[in-house]
Amino acid sequence: MTTLTPPQTAPKWTHTPEEVTRLTKEALAEYGAVEDGVAALPPTECNFESVFLALSLAKAKRFCVTEPLSFYQNVSPSAELRDVSTEAESLVREFEIESSMRIDVFRALQAAEKNIKESGKVLSPEEQRLVDKMVLDRTRNGLALPDAKREKLTVLKKELAQACVDFNKNCNEEKGNVTFTLEELKGVPQDIISGYTKRTEGDKEVYVVTFKMTDFGPVTRFAENPETRRAIYEAYEDRLAINVPILSKVLDLRREIAKLLGYQTWADYATEIKMVKTAKGVEQFLADLEQKLRPIGLKEREALLELKKKEHEEKGFPFDGELYVWDSSYYDLKFIEANLNLDSMLLKEHFPVEHVVPTILDIYQDLLQVKFVEVQGETWHPDVQQYALWEKGAKDESDFLGYCYIDLYPREGKFSHAAVWPLIPGYDKEDGSRNYPVAAIVANLAKPNALKPALMTHHDVKTLFHEMGHIFHELLSKTRFARFHGTTVAGDFMEAPSQMLEEWCYEPKVLALMSSHYQTKKPLDAEFIDKLLKARYANVGLFNLRQIAYSVFDLKAHMFEETGDYTQLWADTRQSIGLLKYHKAHPGQCGFHHIIGDYNVGYYGYMYSQVYAADMYAAVFKEDPLDPAKGRHYREKILLPGSSKDEMDMLRDFLGREPNSEAFVKQLFGV
Repeated sequence: MTTLTPPQTAPKWTHTPEEVTRLTKEALAEYGAVEDGVAALPPTECNFESVFLALSLAKAKRFCVTEPLSFYQNVSPSAELRDVSTEAESLVREFEIESSMRIDVFRALQAAEKNIKESGKVLSPEEQRLVDKMVLDRTRNGLALPDAKREKLTVLKKELAQACVDFNKNCNEEKGNVTFTLEELKGVPQDIISGYTKRTEGDKEVYVVTFKMTDFGPVTRFAENPETRRAIYEAYEDRLAINVPILSKVLDLRREIAKLLGYQTWADYATEIKMVKTAKGVEQFLADLEQKLRPIGLKEREALLELKKKEHEEKGFPFDGELYVWDSSYYDLKFIEANLNLDSMLLKEHFPVEHVVPTILDIYQDLLQVKFVEVQGETWHPDVQQYALWEKGAKDESDFLGYCYIDLYPREGKFSHAAVWPLIPGYDKEDGSRNYPVAAIVANLAKPNALKPALMTHHDVKTLFHEMGHIFHELLSKTRFARFHGTTVAGDFMEAPSQMLEEWCYEPKVLALMSSHYQTKKPLDAEFIDKLLKARYANVGLFNLRQIAYSVFDLKAHMFEETGDYTQLWADTRQSIGLLKYHKAHPGQCGFHHIIGDYNVGYYGYMYSQVYAADMYAAVFKEDPLDPAKGRHYREKILLPGSSKDEMDMLRDFLGREPNSEAFVKQLFGV
């Protein structure tokens, strides 16, 4: 199989800034010409092929050019290329707004839909879904509005798009840090401190801690001095204060757009096309969960306060009876260590990157019956690995599935969290050949240092397993139209497949496979694994209340009838729901990137989709999570259809029954 040549070349990653701009403009012009042609059709010549298919193919072709070019802003080591990529995205967004508001194209869509119905032509289910979705998109874009309102809407949408680009650019380009002396970092493991840059300030030697999670996270988890934790936490929350007016503008513009479109709030507009259907539905879902979890969270909070009181008395720190936001990670870890005798640093030593990453690929390969073949091709950075994905036992090029890139380590200017980018969609081209998908996983794992190789926390392992789930949703989807490819499902279902796959990270036999101590090469033993499984449910109430707090902030910010104090809302929500105190409100919401992109009014989806994820795992995989037959069933029923079918229909097909919340409730309460 290694001698097989993919039928599609991998994308180019050596573009100059000039090429990024030129190619973006050319792709937009080419698509615009297709729209012009569709708009010029006499109503009698408007049909599925001349309108819906023509636009669908042209848009897919445009995506194949513009998406990789816009991606550079998140990963390129070149500041110039990142800037030009950001500008290219602005061009795309502005063009898309103009395109989405073309009344002449909308008229052609309406005429084609009418002609199809009157002709009695029977479309395939995917063709009919394409017709329905394309017409619905334009209706939701406001094309039924009078001319004056439509023109105003176009202006507002352009302003909104640019504000979102500016917000994300500030996030990616953030370079802040805080310095601490070695004494102030007491408790932070030496191998982590050795990775910090050292410098002299006055007569003191200090360590530079950036706001990358690999720097910032260990200080909040391990630093014994509460003032150190407070200082790093408050600085982290303030790191993107530049985004305060931008976020306020984004929310104001969304509110105005929603009103123009006839919705009471943006939350009502955004949820209409999701599984939950209404903002009220989200509100009720979150309120019910909070009510169930609050008593558990309060009990857990008291236990952490007892630990804090005891430690403060022993070390001479003042104790005021409060658990602060900067205490949470520290005492959560202390609780686990004290009650379960679980050594988090020893656990981390069992997850070296060089073992975990290939093992995760092996697990997925066996489960889903596919094969990764590393490709020595162009990438945007030397750290990046490129793979071609094939069917297991591939015999010819028809067994090719797509390409993926894995970019694991932090660097300046790079997206600072973990996510998957769909770069090129899969679809059937005009000549009947296949366009194969391309996707990239971007993460920020701790790099190797002078004392130890690159090691992963269990949370890192789970995150990588989760994100690889999105990669496979992209690469193993096979739909006729790009519109329905991969993770284009409803926002509050999109996380369910990957959340289900997180369960593998709590299966003893899978943990044994993924672990290998970086020195002894021994896997986690049964006793250690048992402690890890019990730790999963430690402080589960506080963890989920924190998730609810983020979700409520996202929802409320989009339900305000007028401009609000979002910094105060951010702090108050996390205090009232998350049960963690603060001294002063800081604008942490300005780094909450979910609120800017497709996850706006969507953070609740992480918990909403968990209902389906838990049900899917318990019903199908729990008995044997590594069974390839079940993996094939999952591929066929959940991954392959993309969004070409209704999400609830896919779930029924996969489960063989109506979905229910029994497994989720058990998981939520650690049963």
